[in-house]
Amino acid sequence: MNLSKKFFSLALLVVLFLCQLPSRAEDGYRLWQRYDLVQNKGLLKQYRKSLGEVVVQGASPTLTVVKDELEMGLGGLLGSKVTVSDQASKKGGLVVGTPATSSLIKELGLDQRLKEVGQEGFLLLSQKHKGNNYTVIAANSEKGVLYGTFHLLRLLQTQQSLGALNVSSSPKTKLRILNHWDNLDRTVERGYAGFSIWDWHKLPDYIDQRYIDYARANASIGINGTVLTNVNANSLVLTPEYLVKVKALADTFRPYGIKVYLTARFSSPIEIGKLKTADPLDPAVRAWWKSKVDEIYTYIPDFGGFTVKANSEGQPGPQNYKRSHADGANMLAEVLAPRGGIMMWRAFVYDNNVPDDRHKQAYTEFKPLDGTFQGNVLVQVKNGAIDFQPREPFHPLFGAMPKTPLMMEFQITQEYLGQGTHLAYLAPMFKETLATDTYAKGKGSTVGKIVDGSLDNHPISGMAGVSNIGNDRNWTSHPFGQANWYAFGRLAWDHELTSEGIAEEWIKMTFSNAPAQINPIKQMMMGSREAVVNYMTPMGLHHLMGWSHHYGPGPWIKDKPRADWTSVYYHRADEKGIGFDRTKTGSNALSQYAPEVQAQWGNPANCPEEVLLWFHHVAWDAKTKSGRTLWDELCYRYSGGVDSVRAMQKTWNSLAGQVDKERFEQVKQYLAIQEKDARWWRDACLLYFQTFSKRPIPQELEKPQGTLEEFMKIEPKFAPGI
Repeated sequence: MNLSKKFFSLALLVVLFLCQLPSRAEDGYRLWQRYDLVQNKGLLKQYRKSLGEVVVQGASPTLTVVKDELEMGLGGLLGSKVTVSDQASKKGGLVVGTPATSSLIKELGLDQRLKEVGQEGFLLLSQKHKGNNYTVIAANSEKGVLYGTFHLLRLLQTQQSLGALNVSSSPKTKLRILNHWDNLDRTVERGYAGFSIWDWHKLPDYIDQRYIDYARANASIGINGTVLTNVNANSLVLTPEYLVKVKALADTFRPYGIKVYLTARFSSPIEIGKLKTADPLDPAVRAWWKSKVDEIYTYIPDFGGFTVKANSEGQPGPQNYKRSHADGANMLAEVLAPRGGIMMWRAFVYDNNVPDDRHKQAYTEFKPLDGTFQGNVLVQVKNGAIDFQPREPFHPLFGAMPKTPLMMEFQITQEYLGQGTHLAYLAPMFKETLATDTYAKGKGSTVGKIVDGSLDNHPISGMAGVSNIGNDRNWTSHPFGQANWYAFGRLAWDHELTSEGIAEEWIKMTFSNAPAQINPIKQMMMGSREAVVNYMTPMGLHHLMGWSHHYGPGPWIKDKPRADWTSVYYHRADEKGIGFDRTKTGSNALSQYAPEVQAQWGNPANCPEEVLLWFHHVAWDAKTKSGRTLWDELCYRYSGGVDSVRAMQKTWNSLAGQVDKERFEQVKQYLAIQEKDARWWRDACLLYFQTFSKRPIPQELEKPQGTLEEFMKIEPKFAPGI
């Protein structure tokens, strides 16, 4: 028995032992892969009958992972040791593989159906063959087999019937990638769950079990790539001292279908190559990058490629040499292309020296470059035009660059959404953007169809999520932060899944299949993001957070080195009203959208109130849809956000004794922090904006505790996430 087999056998025994215990501390490490004994006796009987014999033929690293996962997962869920055989079954049971590895799957004649699911998709079928009943996981590739295996385990964890399976599933986007903003010193920019999980000191010689469990978790939700390093890049990661460590991670992740990517600092030819320039059109620079990429592939034969942040927030880039973003991206894409590598070039660019609305700058720079990027370049665009705010209208570049694949960038880490201590389920936010119609090619031209490449027939497509993972024992600090990691993966696989459905899956796999727990927890989750919007930035307000650390309110922030790093730049409050006029009478950012979108958002009388103050400067006494004045409506929204958190507290407290004590207490304490912070946000913002509105807070609402001067003196000294 090899070392891997010994480990999994031991792990299985531990799982089986723990499953028999009536209760135990739950630290959250297992995420949504808890594999505890199925409590529904009827389903358990069905599962044991359907999965009594398990056959996986083949001996590759990925198929070995499949076997190990089935032994561990089925062993825990069914409550008995499961042995995976490589001998063709003649008695029925579970059969897993490809037509090339499994004789039974080849005999079933699934060629046409397999052709339809592509290289990463899978079929999960109840199949009768020669008088025997089989549960079949079939795919064209071993990676597809792995995804199908995790889907089967998900069905068992969520207690679905295996009686008449007919699942055909394939990913809508090709690249489904986590972006780690991890620095080489193990700090994590905008990270709120401890330090980086990459222990560069111990690599490459020590492979932490956490790396394997990280790969398992990602593969289980279809994530197929990871960018290990911060977009504010450090050239050292491209040196041999680090590449040997990156290789160790790539080797660990490969059996799970996960490719490794790196962030490339544009000035690397100067910093580690000792050249005098990084000009992308300089032959010596191009030759240096070719040599560097060739070197990387000697370490990592399936290296995925680069993510680059250039000419943004002080990062070097091609504009330093009067070259375009396309010049810079194409230089790197050219040397990656022969190896199948991808160049992901971020569109997050803005310049304080440009006297134009920050909302407009990425569109202004990138729209003229449409069609000039090489075929293996994706332009990576944030969901909104500013910076991961609690709510933003979709980025105007979506729909504006039909000749260029645009890759979605979501932020899973909650930089502007309460960070690691606030409950904010982000699937509704992700869905809100993906489902929005750009009208780029008429009605139905949703952001999701642009991102998955189907609207413009792009052969490559992708979705990136800025990771919320750290070395905290439960991975994400807040237990509900795990749901955002999970939701990102599920939506990257299929953006048409519902937020409610994803939440229910996660709750069943993470907490319980009991309706008495599912329903109240789902209710909390589904309302949580809107609660955060209301107590932070209601009605289209944005970027009101504290200076630099972005924790807590700071609507008064001004007089900083950059105007677009201040709050007053965005809310524009004065004695007449509040909001940023982005119509023709203001910055005219609205003109960057299709006429149909302009019609929706252009008139303050018809503009959805969720984005009203994003596009319009509105008088304090203007009537809102509730019949209240704008000022009163803002007061009600801020107060409503606090009330929503209190309702979540009440709901969670009702689950005492039903949820394991460790996670119950952790969430309870975090909700107390969130309620305190929500009051802080409400009171500070209303007192500040009241200095302009000169109007009283409605009598029936809770009044601020403290003065504006006191709130303005608060400076969080311990906020994490550099």
